[in-house]
Amino acid sequence: MRRLTSTLCAATLAAACVLLAPAPAYAETNGGVRIMPLGDSITDGFNVPGGYRINLWQQLASGGYTADFVGSGFNGPANLGDHDHEGHSGWRIDQIDANIVTWLRNTNPHTVLLHIGTNDVNQNFDVANAPARLSALIDHVLANAPGVELFVAQITPESNATQEARVQAYNAALPAIVASKGTRVHLVDMHSALTTADLADGVHPNATGYNKMAAVWYNALRSVPGSLVPSGPAIGTPAALVNPNSGRCLDVSGASTTAGSAAIIWDCHGRANQQWTRTAAGELRIYGTSCLDVSGGGTANNTNVIIWPCHGGNNQKWTFRLNGTVLGNAANRCLNLAGGASANGTRVQIFDCNATAAQQWGVR
Repeated sequence: MRRLTSTLCAATLAAACVLLAPAPAYAETNGGVRIMPLGDSITDGFNVPGGYRINLWQQLASGGYTADFVGSGFNGPANLGDHDHEGHSGWRIDQIDANIVTWLRNTNPHTVLLHIGTNDVNQNFDVANAPARLSALIDHVLANAPGVELFVAQITPESNATQEARVQAYNAALPAIVASKGTRVHLVDMHSALTTADLADGVHPNATGYNKMAAVWYNALRSVPGSLVPSGPAIGTPAALVNPNSGRCLDVSGASTTAGSAAIIWDCHGRANQQWTRTAAGELRIYGTSCLDVSGGGTANNTNVIIWPCHGGNNQKWTFRLNGTVLGNAANRCLNLAGGASANGTRVQIFDCNATAAQQWGVR
């Protein structure tokens, strides 16, 4: 059984919590997109164990997304489907920065949700340079997690007028910092989503506040489709490939094993005709000896995708891309649901890559 991290929370207006030696933990995983909730006690979920992560998890699941929260921390109720996180109560930006390289290497996240700076403000710790410390932290994330989608939140409001003035000054510096970091770093306005009525103690959100945070994170993630889709299944491990928009899986029509059988989408059921094994050669194998194939080696838009005995040709090679699309190497076009449809039986074809909902594929 997993042991919970012990915390000692100081009874101060700053409500800073000191992390005590965390017990080792074994990560929960479901093969989905690896999302690291990163920050301080608000990420940990002070006063509501699990915090925003509870409702965010539920929204992701309801939306058809398979998310794998990652981190060295662990807490929250049973209705939080994945309890892993990297929220450290009482920690400032510099303390997160001192550990970020190790955490990234241990968990390899595809997406990071960063909410940090509250303790810098509440401890009045060199507040003028807090934005510069955040900028350095962002640089370290990008350097050590190439391809990561990083969401940086303007921190939540506070009831104390002095601390709120510091919050607003800190938040005002964030847009320019984020804009300077490239297309994979995204600003999230968490401050205006909450009011002081959403705070339990003047600093930490209550349950309503955490639910509001979850909604903001969810909308931000959905605005960057690639952030919710892992860059492909693990090589050598059978997995289902799901289109999040329809909630249906890549399927061989009628569970047929005959060469030329159509690739379609169908309700996910986990049986053999939905189990695809990615190989180091870039194939997607099914039934052991058949491969996902562009019919006739075609390269035109709307060419059907089928199964065919594996032969090593480029029309059986696929590249999983960070924006959630799957590129057919020979055609240089993407796996696409015909006509953008989402019903059972919809044919899978190739089409010009556009990263729309019809071309998004996740792992289940």
